[in-house]
Amino acid sequence: MKRFFELFPAALAWGTIIGVVMGSWLTPHATAIFIIVFDVYWFFKTVYLSLHLRATFARMRRSMKINWLEELEHHQARAWRRVRHLVILPMAGEPYAVVRESMESLAGANYPKDRLIVVLAREERISDSAIVAERIRKEFASSFGEFLVSAHPDGLPGEIRGKGSNETWAAREAKSRIIDPQRIRYEDILVSVFDADTQVAPEYFGVLTHAFLSCPRPQRSSYQPIPLFTNNIFQAPALARIIAFSSSFWHMIQQSRPERLTTFSSHSMPFAALVEVGFWNTDVVSEDSQIFWQCFLHYDGDWRVEPIFYPIFMDANAAPTFWATMRNLYRQQRRWAWGGCENIPYFLQGFRKNRRIPMRAKAYWSFYYIEGFHSWATNSIIIFSLGWLPVILGGAVFNFSVLSYNLPRITRAIMNFATIGIVSSAILGMILLPPKPAWFGRRHYFLYCIQWILMPLQLIVFGSFPALDAQTRAALGGRWRLGFWITPKFRVRKT
Repeated sequence: MKRFFELFPAALAWGTIIGVVMGSWLTPHATAIFIIVFDVYWFFKTVYLSLHLRATFARMRRSMKINWLEELEHHQARAWRRVRHLVILPMAGEPYAVVRESMESLAGANYPKDRLIVVLAREERISDSAIVAERIRKEFASSFGEFLVSAHPDGLPGEIRGKGSNETWAAREAKSRIIDPQRIRYEDILVSVFDADTQVAPEYFGVLTHAFLSCPRPQRSSYQPIPLFTNNIFQAPALARIIAFSSSFWHMIQQSRPERLTTFSSHSMPFAALVEVGFWNTDVVSEDSQIFWQCFLHYDGDWRVEPIFYPIFMDANAAPTFWATMRNLYRQQRRWAWGGCENIPYFLQGFRKNRRIPMRAKAYWSFYYIEGFHSWATNSIIIFSLGWLPVILGGAVFNFSVLSYNLPRITRAIMNFATIGIVSSAILGMILLPPKPAWFGRRHYFLYCIQWILMPLQLIVFGSFPALDAQTRAALGGRWRLGFWITPKFRVRKT
C-alpha cells in the first residue's frame, strides 16, 4: 500500500492535466464550462484567502507592539519562570555571517538568557563548520544559560544526510549532557528548532512562553510562528522576492486556519513529546513537517498546531548570479513539495494501522492535505495555461459556438478582477519590508510594486512545475527520489 500512496499524488495531478487536455479535444463544451466554473471558484477562494491574510497581518502587528515578558510577569508570574527553552540551530556549510546574525538575534531577545539552552548543531563531515562553530562559541557561549556545540557524525545507520539527522543528534546530546544531569523536567522544556538563517524578533520567547502556558493542551501542541523571508530581501532579484513574499503570505493565511495548520521549518514543541515519539525521523527530507504527523499518529489524533501571531525572519533565496538564483529557487520549491510526497504515504499508512484515530479526523486531514498538494501542482497550469485549450483543440463546431466566443472573454475578465489581489499583495509586501538600505530610492518603490506582474510566471515555473517534478519523482521511485538539498545562503553588504 505504501507504494500505491507514493504513486497517488502524481497520478492525480497528471490525470487532471491530461484530462483537461483530452477534454478540450473530445468534449470542448463540457471542458469550457469546467474551466469557467473553476476560474470563478478560484477567484472567490482568492478573496476568501486574502481576508485570512489581512486578519493575520492585523493580529501580527498588534502582537509585535506588546512586551510579552511584562505580560508574563503580570498574568503568569510564577508559571513562566519554570519554562526552559532548548534552541537547536542546525548548520552545514552556512557562512559565519549568516550564523552570527541568527545568534545575535537570540542574544538580543527580551527574555532571561539563563532560561535558554542553545545548541549549535554542526555536521562533522563539513570541516569548515568546525571553524565557524568555534568562532560562534567564543563569541556567544557566555550569552546563554547553557551553550553546546554538537558534531553530527556522518554515515550513521538508518540516516540520510539531512537536517533531521543533525537535529536528532543535537537533541540527544543536549538531553544527555545538559538536561538529564541537571534533572530538568522534560515537561518544562520547549524545544525550538530553527534553520541556520532564522532570526527571532525580541519578544519571540515571551510570546512563545505565553502561548504555551495559555494553550488548553500545552503538552499536545506544536507552536508555529510566522516565517517572513525578508532577511536579505534587498539582495534578491524580483522573482526571488515574489516567491519570498508569496511564501510568507501563504503561511500568514494558514495561521488564521489552525484546523489545517501543520508544522513548517522553524517551530517549537514540548520536549517531553519529542522524546516520547523518538525525536525527528532521520531518513526523510522534510522532518520539520513530518514531526507533526509523528505526534498526530503517536497520540491517536490528539495533536494540533497552535498558531503564534508573531514573526521569525528567514532568508529569501539569493545567489551570486541571476541564473544561480533561479536554479536554487526551483530546487528549493521542489524540496518543499517533496515534503508532501513523503508525508502523504507516511500518514495514510499510519491511518490504516491506527484504529484509535477518529474516522472523521482521518477523512478531514486526508482530503485537505492531498487537495493542497494537488492544487499546488495543477491549479496554476489550468488557470494560466490550459484555459484557452478548448478554443485551440475544440474544432470547427465548438469554435463557431457562443461558448467558444465567450470563454476567453470570461476568463480574461476573471483574471482582471484577480489583479486586485496582486495590487494588495504589492502594498502588503512594501509594508513588510525591513529597514531600507541607503541605496533604496524612489524608483525602487516603483520596481518593488511592478515586480508583481511576474506572479503568473512564478506560479507556474516556480510553483506547479517543481511540485509536479517532486510528485513524478516520488511515483518513479528509485534513483529519481530526492535527497536533502541544502539551500545555499548568500550575503552581500550594501551601504
